[in-house]
Amino acid sequence: MLESFFSYIEWIELETFFSGYLLVYAIIHLVASKPPLTSFAKTRLLPKLPLAYALAGTLYLGLQLKDAYPDYTIGHMAASVQLPFLKIWALLSILFWIPLFNKKPVFSLLHSSVFFFLLLKSLYLNLFTSAADNDMVRNSMKIYSVSIILNLVALLLVTLISLLPAFSKKTST
Repeated sequence: MLESFFSYIEWIELETFFSGYLLVYAIIHLVASKPPLTSFAKTRLLPKLPLAYALAGTLYLGLQLKDAYPDYTIGHMAASVQLPFLKIWALLSILFWIPLFNKKPVFSLLHSSVFFFLLLKSLYLNLFTSAADNDMVRNSMKIYSVSIILNLVALLLVTLISLLPAFSKKTST
């Protein structure tokens, strides 16, 4: 387990927001390869995956800002960080709002794979160590399930928002 309670809380936050994206990406990619749903998935869902990932990153940034309230000084924020490299890596997901980065969904997949593989490492260590902790494994799977749901909802929101202009044109004519 991680060194302290606070680093474990940060770990849970990071895994909740970012680890499930890899499975969501894989599911959408598989759906896009099946003939009945190919056109919608390829034209509407696949291009929106990086934006959904950026939305998850923005929600993560909002959580970090809420946790830092009311003292937004650099010293206070730096002192409260337990996993600085992972937190910085997570905040880089906001860059997927920029068209240069969101043109290729594979970049967001690579970004998220760091958190997915760290989750796999944690599961492996908890499953196959001499003192296997089933509660930790169960907790990690619950966190992963919530992460999948969060990323699916983010994709749904981004897709619905992108469909609003087309829908409003149809209803106004």
